[in-house]
Amino acid sequence: MGLIGLIISWLIIGAIIGLLARAVMPGKQGMGIGKTIVLGVIGAIVGGFIGSLFGGDGISGIMSNPWSIGTILLAVIGAIVVMVIYGLATKNRV
Repeated sequence: MGLIGLIISWLIIGAIIGLLARAVMPGKQGMGIGKTIVLGVIGAIVGGFIGSLFGGDGISGIMSNPWSIGTILLAVIGAIVVMVIYGLATKNRV
């Protein structure tokens, strides 16, 4: 897969992970699809780091098999963490 294919797959994965995280999170998240995708991709990376702390494959697991159930769960957990941090950082902004 070339660079363009990799970027497109990461955008698709980021959108799916971001939407899953927004669906699981309580409350209203005031962000568009662009922020959802970006936070989903960042969340997937954070989830990989969380997984590596507990002895999992980490980032290499996300890169090698992004569609496994364990990888998706870790990515959603990471995206929730990122979205909570983002929500706290932008809480007082208009």
